[in-house]
Amino acid sequence: MSDTTTVPYDLLVKKIADRLILAGIAPEQAQIEAEIMSEADLLGVPSHGVRMLPPLLKALSEGRVTINPQFNYVRQFGAIAVLDCNNGPGRYASAKAMQQAMDLATEFGVGVCLAKNTTHWGRAHAYASRAAQAGFIGMCTTNAIPTMAIGGANKAVIGNNPLAIGIPGINPQEPAVLDMAMSQAAVGKVGTWLREGKSLPGNWGIDAQGNPTNDAKAILGGAVLPMGEHKGAGLAVMFELLTAALAGAAFTQQIRSNDASGLDPLASKIFIALNPEAFLEPGELQQHAASFIAYLKTDATPFTYPGERGWQTRDRQLITGVEIHPEIAQQLNSVDVFF
Repeated sequence: MSDTTTVPYDLLVKKIADRLILAGIAPEQAQIEAEIMSEADLLGVPSHGVRMLPPLLKALSEGRVTINPQFNYVRQFGAIAVLDCNNGPGRYASAKAMQQAMDLATEFGVGVCLAKNTTHWGRAHAYASRAAQAGFIGMCTTNAIPTMAIGGANKAVIGNNPLAIGIPGINPQEPAVLDMAMSQAAVGKVGTWLREGKSLPGNWGIDAQGNPTNDAKAILGGAVLPMGEHKGAGLAVMFELLTAALAGAAFTQQIRSNDASGLDPLASKIFIALNPEAFLEPGELQQHAASFIAYLKTDATPFTYPGERGWQTRDRQLITGVEIHPEIAQQLNSVDVFF
């Protein structure tokens, strides 16, 4: 890629964390935000990476993301907790909620943390993978501003409400992790294609007039379409109910009325952790899962399990440095982040 900036991962994390601290974020929270933000680029997903720093800084300066949030557990019932995140930085809030789910799963075998009044979490992968790397099965989903049309609508009426599932593996640092939006392509991915001058593989969205298109710019002005048509739409609706309805909080259209940044203030997220040792002997899940992956690699060649390509990209970029697109580098320069 012409004029690509290559940055050592640790330096990238430090630069992002330092800039967030300068904006008033507490060091612990800034570090988590920076790690998760930078990790997306490290794993080859720049759509959800450090390009999101400038919008976050703007939202912080305008009070749409709380600089010094108060995190309060407003309900606790056995293996369930409800965490009010006070519209604080979404990556830190999400990491905190998944950790709570894991703590509950250690005690009860299963743990659920419903987080309300959250902001954009970056990439769902981050939280399912952290659970899986710690030996748990992790699952999470969120609601979001409307970016997706569904049957009968010619505009965005619901979020693409991503789902992530992580399963621990033999190598603790390389779990199987599925992370997918309920749309044919995540909105951030459409933005990546636009930035790289690419058309979408198919008519995966509609323009502002409701016409099917594969033009990335037109889709960003219109809406993405659900994967599998009614199937993706149905899942998005159910995840909206599983998060916002269960939290008694803002639905997608209410998030939109409170947001002009795409940072999803007032969004709700649910984090679920399962302790495999409540079901099997220690290490047995990993061995059993590995045998199935091995079977697939034998009968489907080439085959990569969910998340595997990201780990391969991580290993490469830890050596070569994290690639930053020139447009993203310019955006970072605009908020005084230089390499």
